[in-house]
Amino acid sequence: MAKTYRRVVLATHPAGMPKASDVRIEEVAIPEPGEGQVLIRNIYLSIDPYMRGRMRDAESYAPPVKLGEVMVGGTVGQVVSSRHPRFAEGSFVNGMMGWQEYGLSDGKGLRLLDPAQAPISTALGVLGMPGMTAYFGFLDLCQPKAGETAVVSAAAGAVGGLVGQIAKIKGCRAVGIAGGGKKTRLIVDEYGFDAAIDYKSEQDLRAAVKRACPNGVDTYFDNVGGPVSDAVMLNLNLRARISVCGQISQYNSETPVMGPRMGWVILQKRARMEGFIVSDFAERWGEGMEQMSAWLREGKLKYREDITRGLDQALPALVGVLEGRNLGKQLVQLSDNPTR
Repeated sequence: MAKTYRRVVLATHPAGMPKASDVRIEEVAIPEPGEGQVLIRNIYLSIDPYMRGRMRDAESYAPPVKLGEVMVGGTVGQVVSSRHPRFAEGSFVNGMMGWQEYGLSDGKGLRLLDPAQAPISTALGVLGMPGMTAYFGFLDLCQPKAGETAVVSAAAGAVGGLVGQIAKIKGCRAVGIAGGGKKTRLIVDEYGFDAAIDYKSEQDLRAAVKRACPNGVDTYFDNVGGPVSDAVMLNLNLRARISVCGQISQYNSETPVMGPRMGWVILQKRARMEGFIVSDFAERWGEGMEQMSAWLREGKLKYREDITRGLDQALPALVGVLEGRNLGKQLVQLSDNPTR
């Protein structure tokens, strides 16, 4: 085994889109686990939009990454050395080890994975945080009913693609908003959405939503905010429900972008709009995992993974996610996957 490994630490707080100088790659000695610890070789690193918020020096629902600290992120890896009774050497685990090739853990927050049940990478996607986000963020907050119209933005992403498929399972008409023909074809042809809107090619988004949703919008799963969400909200039905999961169009703004004031729509339609953070549902993850696993086994859920290789690609991958270049779940492969 190598004696050193690489890790990515935050060097400066980005202004606008993150750039190479905002992070620093360090090479450090691989540690030995102490009593009750495990040493993990990370195989996959999850890249998610929330990471941009954690790079800010600002108060949020989770503490920001401090300068000089390893960038936060979910990982799947293999235990290479263990002094912990629950985690045997050679076992596969999911945790929050961050942007680094190896990491030490005391076992808290680690989840054992069974490669025979599902590919280990799915612990960062359909059977991980994105899957739980789609499951609870849509079902609990939007409370869909059969026959309703469900709209989701960033519909070709790791969360949005699952939301639309869950909507179909629940008997809804699923309409996805995404950027580019490749993405809109994916969500209709592969994921089974009823309709797709390419926001990049539409001159009048409000009209485009109206065409795709002739009976109006009953539920909206908001991943992006901005003009896309304005257009959806102008098509809401009475008693519509909105789950605000992300605002990716705003993450690089230094000052809030002020658009049309939508309070009157919420008032007129008596709609409910609620913010969603997946960690609020941590105690119910078992329920979500059981159902998502069952739907996956039954062939009711499909997913895509967009995998790039090498720790030095982590920041470019994040920029790609923020710019909407990824197709499906964005992962960075940090080392060989022995299960394949």
